[in-house]
Amino acid sequence: MAHRWTNTYTASDVTPKGVWLNRRAVLAGMTGLAAAGGLAGQAAAQQAPLEPNTLEEITSYNNFYEFGTGKDDPAKNSGDMVTDPWEVTIDGMVDNPGTFSLQDLISDMTMEERIYRFRCVEAWSMVVPWNGFELADLLEKAGVQSGATHVAFETAVMPEVMPGVRNRVIDFPYVEGLRLDEAMHPLTLMATGIYGEPLANQNGAPIRLVVPWKYGFKSIKSIVRITLTDEQPKATWNDINAREYGFYSNVNPEVDHPRWSQASERMIGGGLFASRQDTLMFNGYPEVASLYEGMDLSVDF
Repeated sequence: MAHRWTNTYTASDVTPKGVWLNRRAVLAGMTGLAAAGGLAGQAAAQQAPLEPNTLEEITSYNNFYEFGTGKDDPAKNSGDMVTDPWEVTIDGMVDNPGTFSLQDLISDMTMEERIYRFRCVEAWSMVVPWNGFELADLLEKAGVQSGATHVAFETAVMPEVMPGVRNRVIDFPYVEGLRLDEAMHPLTLMATGIYGEPLANQNGAPIRLVVPWKYGFKSIKSIVRITLTDEQPKATWNDINAREYGFYSNVNPEVDHPRWSQASERMIGGGLFASRQDTLMFNGYPEVASLYEGMDLSVDF
């Protein structure tokens, strides 16, 4: 599938894993975003250049409450999770429901490499080179029925290997959801790898969602169920505290978390550019703005 967006990047823009500073990716990120136009593009041109994070950084600094609440807990505690074989159930308002092995599910998908910004609601960020395929392709294969408006997702629950589940850190299973038009947007990715390698368990192996214009908790990990529905589905953090975690959770520097500002972010790693930088509307992906025309994003946050 041809790449269609100016502010994502491909494998040709990334050097081998041993070389982390990539001038081509830096230049592509700045010019692509500036060319997108509008305030987001202008802000991007003033940002420090993008630099893909190292694999070590990406796999050692994670939120995955099934394995604990510390940033290093997922890497320390997830090694016993078995991800092969793996099955995903697709149900609800689809023509072709069923439970599928991961291999069967992705066997005819067009795999791509895309470098996306990743912005956590906690005001830190990374740049991650994902491998995966567009969620829209999977939904088209499933056959979305007329009347479906949302897509719900569910994470695996394995108490025998997930200490966070055993300790009931939050209610499990972890669930998330998107509006159907968000799910069908070409930027919305089902990721199966990073830097050309299969996802590490702590990053959501073997398959996870990546929605680059939303805060990271929307990008649900280790998916076992995808459900098409005509109602807005439950979402774990929205359920826990709707005042702090809206259903949409679009990156918006003008809407602060009640306990901290979202106007800037701390880049994980970053070397010379480790200081805080301004956060971009929609995390620097202005092409999704049309999805929210007519909405008040300070209310529907």
